[in-house]
Amino acid sequence: MRKVLLLIALLGVAHFTSVVRCEDDVAEEKDEETDDVDSDDEEEDDENEDETEVKEENGVMVLTDNNFDTFMEGKDTVLIEFYAPWCGHCKQFAPEYEKIAQTLKESDPPVPVAKVDATVASSVASKFEVSGYPTIKILKKGEPVDYDGERTQTAIVARVKEVAQPDWKPPPEATLVLTKDNFDETVNNADIILVEFYAPWCGHCKSLAPEYEKAAKELSQRSPPIPLAKVDATVESEVASRFDVTGYPTLKIFRKGKMFDYNGPREQHGIADYMSEQSGPPSKQVQTPKQVQELIKDGDDAVIVGVFSSDQDAAYEIYIEACHSLREDFTFRHSFSSQVAKLLKASPGQVIMVQPEKFRSKHEPASNSLTVKDSMSVSDVQDFFRKHAIPLVGHRKPSNDAKRYTKRPLVVVYYSVDFSFDYRVSTQFWRSKVLEVAKDFPEYTFAIADEEDFADELKSLGLSESGEDINVGILGDGGKKFPMEPEEFDAEVLQDFVMAFKKGKVKALVKSQPVPKSNKGPVKVVVGKTFDEIVMDTKKDVLIEFYAPWCGHCKKMEPDYLALGKKYKAEKNLVIAKMDATANDVPNDNYKAEGFPTIYFAPSNAKQSPIKLEGGDRTLEGLSKFVEKHATKLTQTRDEL
Repeated sequence: MRKVLLLIALLGVAHFTSVVRCEDDVAEEKDEETDDVDSDDEEEDDENEDETEVKEENGVMVLTDNNFDTFMEGKDTVLIEFYAPWCGHCKQFAPEYEKIAQTLKESDPPVPVAKVDATVASSVASKFEVSGYPTIKILKKGEPVDYDGERTQTAIVARVKEVAQPDWKPPPEATLVLTKDNFDETVNNADIILVEFYAPWCGHCKSLAPEYEKAAKELSQRSPPIPLAKVDATVESEVASRFDVTGYPTLKIFRKGKMFDYNGPREQHGIADYMSEQSGPPSKQVQTPKQVQELIKDGDDAVIVGVFSSDQDAAYEIYIEACHSLREDFTFRHSFSSQVAKLLKASPGQVIMVQPEKFRSKHEPASNSLTVKDSMSVSDVQDFFRKHAIPLVGHRKPSNDAKRYTKRPLVVVYYSVDFSFDYRVSTQFWRSKVLEVAKDFPEYTFAIADEEDFADELKSLGLSESGEDINVGILGDGGKKFPMEPEEFDAEVLQDFVMAFKKGKVKALVKSQPVPKSNKGPVKVVVGKTFDEIVMDTKKDVLIEFYAPWCGHCKKMEPDYLALGKKYKAEKNLVIAKMDATANDVPNDNYKAEGFPTIYFAPSNAKQSPIKLEGGDRTLEGLSKFVEKHATKLTQTRDEL
């Protein structure tokens, strides 16, 4: 009986425990349900959170694309820093900026200080043309005032307080604004003025604008001041067309109304320094024969001296005008001294060009002269400069290559060129060998060059490991290279090589990948050895893409370019092609690939004048429009395609 009662008691306890446990489980489940509901409510609250809310970090307001406009409403002055989280300068500046925020918060009136992560808030950053970090701007009634001072608390606070004054107004632009009504009067009366032709929508113009304005301010304070001006070419189209403005920004220098190209930098100090240099006379006066003799003895370039009776001489005015646009290419001198004229065996009104002593030879005159007449044009004088700029065999260097040795074919003899006292004899010994050949080929340009200065060029000619002390290469038209087979150098060897080149018996060296065994795909693969065969085929239109295997833009465009090839595969007289420009020479200077991808359309009837795809839409649709616009051989209609 006892056992029965004990068993009943145990069962009762078990049942009670089970009931309790069940209730606990239910309670836990209810708690979990409640937690889930709370979590959902929180998510809903997050979703409904006001995106215009402005957070504060250490006294600095955090602005985004969503809250920027709302925050700015009704505020007179705001200091803003545009930063990038990864920028070292921004990180270094952060503690100072927080101090600035605290100081301006306590000023009277207080000025809010904010920051914008320009890598996230791209719309705001783009609106204010932010291109570097950190960029600091003071907004006065919503209009930006650039800050270019020191990044210190003292300097920034002082500038902000100045702008925050109720009566503060931005100073007038230092850059003059020209229209058709004031253009001629302004440029005709200016000894020198720089004019920018721009378009309001042009990105390059927007980037140039602050630098141009800073340069204008800097030059306005120089003595004498040099004015900078700008013309909105989209509004003043008549003015722009008068000066053949076809792209933006276009910068031109005017001297008393006469136009000259601007070839200087495009940042504040570069513009200012270049224009200061341009404002001086293009020719310096020499007063004694000794000054001329020193130039001839120690110079590396042709010495140009104009001899005149006075600065009122009409020939002098023509000479000076001719010098202006070539002042970066030549060093000009002039003299009114009879003693200088006697030294140069010149009469007033003559321009004399003399090569430095080290470049003289029995095969050419010691000097060349031009008599400047009233009826002579400026271009005639400039042609004289260019014609006699280099000696029969000159010294080609990286510093003068682009100015003196652009004419092709160019015969270059590479060795250890050194005109210093210890090495001059050996340098001149080998140069004399070149002179013996150069005199017989006046149609070609000859030069010697130091092998170390042109190590990369020697390598491209395949001569860097030739084993010879002296190597020779001919740089031909269209970027073609013709190396001479390495052998012991002598005048006769050089003579034979140049004569063989003249007769067309020397083959051009072209860096090339192997010719593809099968090239039947929708996009034809072009290599250095097949460029002329495929791209220059006058029976076919060719679209050629120059790419680099590592180029992200090229990879992105690849599917559309392949689709383009498939689209026109049935067109027998249209070729869609591509070339790895890092592994192959492009044996034609008209097809320069300075960035990737570079795309040219080579019409069947104008292979030497390819049409470059400038920017534009590089999707299948955009590429198709470009092809169809310039194609000369399409057999199908657009609808059929």
